[in-house]
Amino acid sequence: MVIELKDQWIWDSWYAHDGQRWHGFFLKADKSLIDPDLRHMNVTQGHAVSDDLVNWEHLGTCLTPWRDGPAWDDKTTWTGSVVKDDTGLWHLFYTGTRKSESAMHQRIGHATSTDLHNWERVGDGLCLDMSGPNVRYYESEYMAGHWHDRAMRDPWVMRDPAGDGWIMYFTARAPGIAEPNAGGAIGFATSKDLIRWELQPPVFVGGYGQLEVPQVFAVDGRWYCLFCTAAEHWSKERIANAGVAPVTGNHYLIAEDPRGPWAVAPGFLDGDLPCRRYAARIVDTGAGLVILGFADGGKDQFGGYVMDPEPVEVDDKGLLHVVPARKAAE
Repeated sequence: MVIELKDQWIWDSWYAHDGQRWHGFFLKADKSLIDPDLRHMNVTQGHAVSDDLVNWEHLGTCLTPWRDGPAWDDKTTWTGSVVKDDTGLWHLFYTGTRKSESAMHQRIGHATSTDLHNWERVGDGLCLDMSGPNVRYYESEYMAGHWHDRAMRDPWVMRDPAGDGWIMYFTARAPGIAEPNAGGAIGFATSKDLIRWELQPPVFVGGYGQLEVPQVFAVDGRWYCLFCTAAEHWSKERIANAGVAPVTGNHYLIAEDPRGPWAVAPGFLDGDLPCRRYAARIVDTGAGLVILGFADGGKDQFGGYVMDPEPVEVDDKGLLHVVPARKAAE
């Protein structure tokens, strides 16, 4: 196992390279909670460093929910991503929720750092909410009885290949769709400076009730959007057309342009029942692609650590395939 703590569970993770070594960021919670389902509401962010994505040195907690009174992120600070600007300053974008809303409304926050460990919120931290003219394209209110939250989380930020600015993808939902499992969306926002963000229409809607932890990257001119989802969140249409039975794990969208149109890739990349690995990231090591995600196993057998990386190959049709560690070693 790659990233593990004796007394804490680890789940969603994301990575950055500073030119010399890898930095892994992850959600963590105390095992003293006993029930792993309680981890989501008792979360902090951890930080570790590695030269090889296998052996890690833990540096401790790097971000917590706001502790000094009411705030938009005083309940949880969930999954995010890290980028570096042209001045060398590091930017963390993360998910936040507030106690007064029982963590049902998610928003996206922003913090900066010079050392990748000590993060300072930009202003009050909030950088993107459900607002502006394009909010009509989103399920912008908590639809109790229809879905379990107001989804706006898991930001993935990257430079805009089409210009000088930045783009953000995030987990969201679209409005007015009768089947809950057909309303999952990949939200989209743009920024010129990483500070001011404008909500744009989603770049993808459908297939699943939620497409969590999106990660967008290119290989040989083709674009991929990795995401994770659960077997119980497949839409009726997806079940009918996927060619495989519903599983829980990691799959992807594919496109010729980062703004889409995106389509669900055939089959399912990396899933099982019970789930083996969830909230995965695909990392380019320079020697090839690898996938990292946390060991799940379900509530009764919850792993709570980041698993060893496994190679990912791209076939001649542009489809991704995970090479199991045992096969890769042969």
